[in-house]
Amino acid sequence: MNPHSNDVLDAVVVGAGFAGLYAIKRLTDAGFRIQAFESGDGIGGTWYWNRYPGARVDLECWDYSYSFSPELQDEWDWPERYPTSAELMRYLNHVADRFDLRRHVRFNTKVEAAEFDEQRNIWRVTTSDGKVTHARFFVPATGVLSVPKPPEIPGIGTFAGESHHTGRWPHHEVNFEGKRVGVIGTGSSGIQVIQALAGECRHLTVFQRTAVYVVPAKNHPLTPEMRARVRAIYAERRAVSRLTRFGIAVPFPVESALDATPQERLKKYENAWENSQLLGFRMCYGDILSNEAANETVAEFIRGKIGETVKDPQVAAKLMPRGFPFGTKRPCLGDTYYGVYNRADVTLVDLKQTPIDRVVPEGIVTNQGLHELDVLIYATGYDALTGALTRIDVRGIDGRTLTDKWSGGAKTYLGLMTSGFPNLFTVTGPGSPGPLANMSMSIEQHVDWITRCMIDLRKLGVERIDADAQAEEDWMQHVQEVVAKTLYLKANSWYVGANVPGKPHVFLPYLGGHGTYRKKCDDVAAAGYTGFLLSRASTRETDARSAMV
Repeated sequence: MNPHSNDVLDAVVVGAGFAGLYAIKRLTDAGFRIQAFESGDGIGGTWYWNRYPGARVDLECWDYSYSFSPELQDEWDWPERYPTSAELMRYLNHVADRFDLRRHVRFNTKVEAAEFDEQRNIWRVTTSDGKVTHARFFVPATGVLSVPKPPEIPGIGTFAGESHHTGRWPHHEVNFEGKRVGVIGTGSSGIQVIQALAGECRHLTVFQRTAVYVVPAKNHPLTPEMRARVRAIYAERRAVSRLTRFGIAVPFPVESALDATPQERLKKYENAWENSQLLGFRMCYGDILSNEAANETVAEFIRGKIGETVKDPQVAAKLMPRGFPFGTKRPCLGDTYYGVYNRADVTLVDLKQTPIDRVVPEGIVTNQGLHELDVLIYATGYDALTGALTRIDVRGIDGRTLTDKWSGGAKTYLGLMTSGFPNLFTVTGPGSPGPLANMSMSIEQHVDWITRCMIDLRKLGVERIDADAQAEEDWMQHVQEVVAKTLYLKANSWYVGANVPGKPHVFLPYLGGHGTYRKKCDDVAAAGYTGFLLSRASTRETDARSAMV
C-alpha cells in the first residue's frame, strides 16, 4: 500500500467531529499520511452546528465520550450528567489540542467530489477551494445526523422575521426577549428548544407535526464523589459496554412485560420514570420493541403521565403519542417539556388537526388563521445516515455515482463499504448499528476496524479492497430480516427515511445489537476479510472471498 508518489496520501478523512477526530488519531498513530477536511471553521462536527438554546446530548457523559485514552477519561471533569453542546465543544477541542489533531484538518473546506481512479487505485478528491487531493483511501466521517432537512412549506422565503434551523444555528447570540417565537417540529431538538425558550420570550407557539414520547432526563450536576465512583469502575464499564446491545453498560432484559402483573409493571415503569435515561423503558422488559401488547403497556403509562402533568385535557390529548409503538421513533428526554404547556404564554398547534397552509411575512397561516411571529425556528430534522454522503459527488467503478447506486435504498456490507466503490470506508454507515447504539462507542469500533484493515492491507501489499456484491446483498437482507422481527417498521421514522420526500423507505440501521455486530466485524477480519475483494499491488490478482453472513 505504498503510494506511487509523494503527492498521494494514504487517506482523506471528511469531518472533524467525534468520528473525524478519532479517525485522524488512529490513522496517524498507525503511520498513515492523511488529510482531513472540515466545512466549518472549527472542531466539533454535529456539535459545531447544533448550538441552539437547550442543545445537549441524550446519553450520559460517561458513555458519550471517547474510551481510547484512560488519561483523557481521568482528566476531564464533566459538569453534568448530560453535557450541553457548549460543553461537548470544549471537550472535543480539548481532545484535538491534547493529541495535536488540528494540524491535520483543513477548515472552511467542503469536499465537493470524490472520483475513484481504477487504473491507479486512488481517490481524486475535489474541495471547495478548487484544489484536488489524491489518496489511496477515502474515509467520510460525516456523521449520521449532519445534514439539516428544510421544511416543505410554501412561502418560507417570504417570512420577514428571523428564521433559523436548529441544525445550522448561528454562532452569534439570538435575542428572544419580548418576541413571538414559533417552533416547527417536536423531535429531540424541538423538545430542547421549547423547554429552553418557554418563559424567555413574549410568546411561544409550538407547531407539532407528530406527538412524541418524552421521558424525564433527570439531568443533574456531577459532584467530585460521583465522578470518582465512575472512574473507579471506568475500565470495567467500558469493557461491558462493548459487548451489549446498545453499547452501554446495561444488560438487555429477557423477561416479558406480559408475564409481569400490572402492579409489577407499574413499579418498574415508575422507577424508570424517576431514574430515567434514553433507554430506560426499553430496558425494563425484553419484548418492549417486539410485542405490540407489551409495548402498549409502556405507551399507556407515558400517556398517563402526560395526562397527570398537563392541566388542560384537550391539550394533553394532543400531546399523547398514538399511531406508532413506543421506541420505534427515537424517544426524547425532557424534564420540563410537558409542564411547558401549562403556561399562558405557550400555545400548542396540532398540525394533524390544524395544518399549515403557508408562511407569510407576518408568520404562519394555518387553516384556522394567522399566527403572528417575530422568530421562526425549524426543528425539522435531518437527512439521516445517507444525506452527507450523497451530497458529495462520489463516483466509483465505471464512473457510477453513489446517488445512482443508492437510488433504491442505501446498501453496504457491514455498514463499512459499498460495492463498486473500492477503498471507500463509511463510518457508522447504513447497515451498521449507528444511531441505535451509543454513537461514541460505534464510532470507535468502526474506526478501529478500518484502521486495522488498512494496516493489514499494507502488510499484505494489497492496494484495493471492495465489498463483494453478493455479500452486500446478503448483509442488507439480514438487516431487513432482523428489523422485521421488531415493531420498528410500524413507524414512519427517519430510520427509514420517511421524513425526506422522495427518499426510498428502507430501514437503514442494523438492529442486531452493538456487541453482536462488533463480533461479526472482528470475525470477518480474523478470517481474512470474508465478503471483501482484495487486489494485490504486485500481481493485480483479485482474491474474491465469499461472505460469511
